[in-house]
Amino acid sequence: MTDIPFLSLKNVRKDYIAKTAEVTSVLGGIDLDMEEGEFVAILGFSGAGKTTLINLISGLLKPDSGSMRLRGKEIDGPDRERGLVFQSYSLFPWLSVEQNVALAVDTVHKDRSKEEREALIQQKVALVGLDHAMDRKPAQLSGGMRQRVAVARALAMEPEILLLDEPLSALDALTRAKLQDEIERIRKEEGRTILLVTNDVDEALLLADRIAVLTPAPSAKIGQIFDVDVARPRDREAINDDANYQTLRKQIVGYLASLNDQSGSVGETAIDLPNVTPLDLAPGKANELPRAYLDAAQSAVEKRYLEFFKLDKVYPTPKGPLKVVEDFNILMDKGEFISLIGHSGCGKSTVLTMAAGLNEISGGGIVLDNREITGAGPDKAVVFQAPSLMPWLTARENVALGVERVYPHAAKSERVDIVDYYLERVGLADAKDKLAAEMSNGMRQRVGIARAFALSPRLLLLDEPFGMLDSLTRWDLQDVLVETWNRTKVTAIMVTHDVDEAILLADRVVMMTNGPRATIGKILDVDLPRPRDRKALLEHPKFYQYRQEVLHFLAEYDHGPKAKAA
Repeated sequence: MTDIPFLSLKNVRKDYIAKTAEVTSVLGGIDLDMEEGEFVAILGFSGAGKTTLINLISGLLKPDSGSMRLRGKEIDGPDRERGLVFQSYSLFPWLSVEQNVALAVDTVHKDRSKEEREALIQQKVALVGLDHAMDRKPAQLSGGMRQRVAVARALAMEPEILLLDEPLSALDALTRAKLQDEIERIRKEEGRTILLVTNDVDEALLLADRIAVLTPAPSAKIGQIFDVDVARPRDREAINDDANYQTLRKQIVGYLASLNDQSGSVGETAIDLPNVTPLDLAPGKANELPRAYLDAAQSAVEKRYLEFFKLDKVYPTPKGPLKVVEDFNILMDKGEFISLIGHSGCGKSTVLTMAAGLNEISGGGIVLDNREITGAGPDKAVVFQAPSLMPWLTARENVALGVERVYPHAAKSERVDIVDYYLERVGLADAKDKLAAEMSNGMRQRVGIARAFALSPRLLLLDEPFGMLDSLTRWDLQDVLVETWNRTKVTAIMVTHDVDEAILLADRVVMMTNGPRATIGKILDVDLPRPRDRKALLEHPKFYQYRQEVLHFLAEYDHGPKAKAA
């Protein structure tokens, strides 16, 4: 019996048949064994079949071929022995925390007394730290708290194995870190066998005993399995200095990069970008078009190109004025790229929207190229977290909307070349005429990046543009952004939660303190050569030093406006 794996998958295959009768192979033969009490993370790209795999193991789907066994018994349909936590919370909004968990307990444990069931509910809700919120309904809970309820509900079934289908991917970085700590505590206290589907390398390294990497679709297989030989307990700041962690992280990132390189994410183009200067459509300049379009995107200012001077932002509230950002000061040279990083609610996006002219400035000012910012205009291009495209227009038409406005004096053929040039640069050469509504989130965000660069703006503002994407797609678009920025050297500010992203892209990382009254807490100069390559970056001796400085700052501000020294 000891030779029988706790969970065993042998040559598991799954196909989907479209309405056109076309067959798509999602999983092309999955082989995986797990031991009891083991924590395994499944890591893979979007569309690689991670969720399909977890649904097969849970019994919600049936494989087309192959075998799946738990303790030697064939898996055939859903069962209480397999507890599943979805990416979305899937709670009943009209029921309290206690009632949502009770639904599972009362269904699965009918043989137990009312007192035993109530005790079980109390224990599992307390285990995820929500015993103080038993009577609250989902609408009264944060996203992280709702996901804790989902975990408590799954645990209350007392399953043989806990299946986690990207349960933290929709959460902000700070909440995600807190939930990772909860999952680790559950692993330690309950000794539960856990299978986690994730797209976050660091999450997998922090939690798992082994990491199994799925190859990209179609016909995904497990390409390589990595043993996580990093001692427990694992502190996310401390392991950054662990040699085993650094080596393993490089191996996994390198392997994922090699898989990703096969798709050729950064596009090439044979189109020559027309030498056309955009009109300056900033407010107040409409009557100076001849001079403006000759001068636009050209400036004698190199130093102090962008200045934030004693910037404040105050919002009115029922309890009086609330100062969100206070005394924000920074100077940027032309062509500089900075990253703004900090915990949720620290005012990063507020600063960015004020720089875009979309949010009124309460105090101080912002000066761009010797002109104070007083309103929005195409000289300040913004890429938001959610792709803001017209869904009924094609990729080409979405980009053309902006191009036609800033290049009305150019020939039609030149405007077409500008649109096509940037769409091809972001890897959409074969999708120019595809409707935005038919695109994935990653493809839509590529269109947004192409549109922003096509405006030839004085200032590029990126508000967590990859925040809604999985980690591996985010890498893909980071490379696209780096490649495109290397050619334009446009002055840029990017808001991000991702430490690696901040370091990879920026000349300086600006770290903000927690709100309210958030301000700049620290500025890190990133002295790494350009152009930057992700694999080379991981080999650079300064990379983990920079990473540690940012992680330490974020840890200091983890639990309040100002951390106190012990």
